[in-house]
Amino acid sequence: MSPLSPVRFPLFHGASRVVPIALALLAGPAFAADTTAAEQLDRWSAQAGAPGRVDAGRSFFNRTHGSEWSCASCHGTPPTEAGKHASTGKRIAPMAPAFNTHAFTDSAKADKWFRRNCKDVVSRECSATEKADVLAYLLSLKP
Repeated sequence: MSPLSPVRFPLFHGASRVVPIALALLAGPAFAADTTAAEQLDRWSAQAGAPGRVDAGRSFFNRTHGSEWSCASCHGTPPTEAGKHASTGKRIAPMAPAFNTHAFTDSAKADKWFRRNCKDVVSRECSATEKADVLAYLLSLKP
């Protein structure tokens, strides 16, 4: 073996590939939380040009908008416990941040789920005002 040859440790053979993957899997969820629910509310309120309104958010969340579903159809009334998707039956974590520490802590996920769910409930994407109102309502729910 020349002095410039890499030292090989049979015990760790292949570890150079496994360790980074394992670290990425362990660290992944830690990096997903890029924001807080309060910061999301600030973002959507700024886009809307007005603060979110709890009463408007409660009303929007609980009523249908020309289709058979409301937000509450899957997320419950109030959305402080696990919900269930109306057609698939899949479990949905509580929406209210006080009851789910992960709610609205990932901007990309919050945007994705608002986009998808608004299309199901109101047949279009929700406006920044609607998002701010709903999140103001969700933040008002306390244990």
